[in-house]
Amino acid sequence: MDFSIKTFDAKNTIANTKSGVIAVGVFEDKKLSSAAKALDLHGAVTAAVKSGDISGKPGSTLMLRSLDGISAERVLLVGLGKQGALSTKDYGSAMAAIARSFAHLGASEGIIVLPTDSVTERDTAWAIQHAVLALREGLYRSDTLKSKKDPAPAGVKKIAFAVDKAHITAAKAAVVQAVALANGIDLTKELGNLPANFCTPTHLAKTAREMARDFKLGIEILDRKQMQALKMGSFLSVSAGSDEPPKFIVLKHMGGKAKDAPTVLVGKGITFDTGGISLKPGAAMDEMKYDMCGAASVLGTMRAIAEMKLKLNVIGVVATCENMPSGKATKPGDIVTSMSGQTIEVLNTDAEGRLILCDALTYVERFKPAVVVDIATLTGACIIALGSHNSGLFTRSDAAHDQLANELLAAGKASGDTAWRMPIEEAYNEQLKSNFADVANIGTPGAGSVVAACFLERFTRKYTWAHLDIAGTAWKGGAAKGATGRPVPLLTDFLLARAKQAA
Repeated sequence: MDFSIKTFDAKNTIANTKSGVIAVGVFEDKKLSSAAKALDLHGAVTAAVKSGDISGKPGSTLMLRSLDGISAERVLLVGLGKQGALSTKDYGSAMAAIARSFAHLGASEGIIVLPTDSVTERDTAWAIQHAVLALREGLYRSDTLKSKKDPAPAGVKKIAFAVDKAHITAAKAAVVQAVALANGIDLTKELGNLPANFCTPTHLAKTAREMARDFKLGIEILDRKQMQALKMGSFLSVSAGSDEPPKFIVLKHMGGKAKDAPTVLVGKGITFDTGGISLKPGAAMDEMKYDMCGAASVLGTMRAIAEMKLKLNVIGVVATCENMPSGKATKPGDIVTSMSGQTIEVLNTDAEGRLILCDALTYVERFKPAVVVDIATLTGACIIALGSHNSGLFTRSDAAHDQLANELLAAGKASGDTAWRMPIEEAYNEQLKSNFADVANIGTPGAGSVVAACFLERFTRKYTWAHLDIAGTAWKGGAAKGATGRPVPLLTDFLLARAKQAA
């Protein structure tokens, strides 16, 4: 799908512009947007609205064909809700409706003329980004491994966004950024949806190498011997039961000033989680291929910002392995030593994500990071707390960490990829006490996602840190089963904002 920017003037008007389809807005009070008025030369648009053929409610649509005096073959009327500044929700509904309509048209190219500069508290660039993402969402296919591919709809392949001339520079930049973000989301979905016999730690490492080659990123991939030399005993305890070799991937996008401390993203990459000796129930265990979605989101975000050529230093770290039962596997009650030197009593081998992340979080100290954000499908308890709407955000409570939390929450709100802040308090650490080691890897019952975050927090006290638990948001089950690409939009918006601050 190709995207471009278009403007109209006295000579080249919306009415005399040739196109397969032009999408314009109407409101619930039967009022027309300025673009709809410009196409209402003989009253056909007004008549359609007054007749009730389209309600004007957000996302409602009506296709009109061969209007007198209009060069476009079709005019798509799209409901925008109540007249005035568009809410983010109403705008999203309108764009999703356009995407659905465009996907099944015989036209090859189209124009979208919505009041993109009238979305509440947003600007043209934001509106274009969300439009591109909605349109690209309809193109994604999960049939990579099918012998017969699902037929792709003909649909509109070339789309122009009509904007005011004053916004043309920002709009063009927004298209470039939005396409890069969509590419990053698609990569994250593709990695998440691949089965575990394809998407192994080795495959993630291969993907990272290809990305480093294509976008000139720095890369280092550590193998088991190198991890042993670093004394990553906690991470390696998780991989002990698997024949697949673990990988520790470091990708560097150094687009900022040489002296600037990097922002570091750390992703959990359990490419399949059986639970280990603490074996999971069989029902829906196939979905445990998604336990590497934190890693996939880091790779997707790195791809997006690399394509954008973002002027910020960002390091992506992926700790990846399988969690399998075997005669070599770690057993409940075993005690392992983390890279930090802290000993951990493994009371449940299915609480493995925190065991690989704690060593990754110790490793990143060497980068002297500005901030660190880890991303993990860490706990089922987070799904109980927040469902599938918000990712869980955890961090300490002080000025620096409150600022980081606010940045992430704002990025989630702006991108529509929302998070909700959860507590981290010393009282919860009481649940992690062990009689035999410095800390247990699970706590006593209650507040499971909070206790897991408190475990990670012990390994992050040398820098500013936040944890995103994406167990409820990284994929969908049931008939709509598939990776969502979250939280790539949140992370990318977060990094874009930091780059803007650093400029």
